[in-house]
Amino acid sequence: MTDAEKILWKHLRARQLDNIKFVRQFPIGNAVADFSSRSAKLVIELDGSQHADNAADIKRTAMINVHGYHVIRFGNNDVLNNIEGVIETIQAELRNIRDE
Repeated sequence: MTDAEKILWKHLRARQLDNIKFVRQFPIGNAVADFSSRSAKLVIELDGSQHADNAADIKRTAMINVHGYHVIRFGNNDVLNNIEGVIETIQAELRNIRDE
């Protein structure tokens, strides 16, 4: 795991975030999601700078969406420098999913 993945995993594991179970490296279609909650149908992807506006990531997100998952992406720097904001964004997405 990258440093950013380790930091985020500390906050997601063991149902620490809204009592939602997340797993790492979850296969969806032909992709492997960084983090996923099967019950919430949420995928969290962490991207390095090489992923900025990457066409392959856009296709990957669309493919994951076809399988019924919402995808949110964060840059590694977001996690490393603003983990509180990342967690707040994830919690807001979980609320939105529950309200659908």
